[in-house]
Amino acid sequence: VKFCRILPTELRTAASMSSVAKLCVGLFLSQLLGSSAEFRVKFDVETTKGPGSFVVRVDESWAPIGAARFKELVEAKFYDDTRFFRVLPTFMVQFGLNGDPAVSAEWRSKTIMDEPVKKSNKPGYITFAKTGMPNSRTTQLFINYVDNARLDGMGFAPFGEVEGDGMEVVKQIYDCGERPNQGRIQSEGNKYLDNDPKFGGKLSKIVTARVLGEGEVREL
Repeated sequence: VKFCRILPTELRTAASMSSVAKLCVGLFLSQLLGSSAEFRVKFDVETTKGPGSFVVRVDESWAPIGAARFKELVEAKFYDDTRFFRVLPTFMVQFGLNGDPAVSAEWRSKTIMDEPVKKSNKPGYITFAKTGMPNSRTTQLFINYVDNARLDGMGFAPFGEVEGDGMEVVKQIYDCGERPNQGRIQSEGNKYLDNDPKFGGKLSKIVTARVLGEGEVREL
């Protein structure tokens, strides 16, 4: 794809070539069509209230690089059987570390480029987490519980939003605070999260996350 040649060198080296190819095609089609594309992802979850679900509507024009990575991860079933490991009711809920340490390690080096923040971090908006270093986004996500506009200037770019009454389900996620240790999650995975004496067996989890087809979207 010739369009890929105009992408920054950092982008081509920060992720696998297959990931970059998908991103190039997505960005090319978006510019060619001259309109914003969108898709929806359904999360089936288990919370403090039992089984539930919510749908995230992704608008690719908000943050095309983040939207493309999110879709790639969902299609790879990366988020299936993962836990919500950082929950701050007056801030946000964070997830996106795989239950298999080998899978987490594989994706850790597949960083994506930063991009302009076009939408504010409003309640219900979903955004990639990142470190203080440039171009450090990988797999971790957070959903804003409150208006976190202060994050906008730090480069946190929302790419979608929880639809309808889905936030009622998101707010039922078990409040584990910041007790789970992210280093141990990466090295031990779900074995650590499910068996730690402080929170084992209590954490809310994602059962599956999948992109909805057009027919499914019409039925919502």
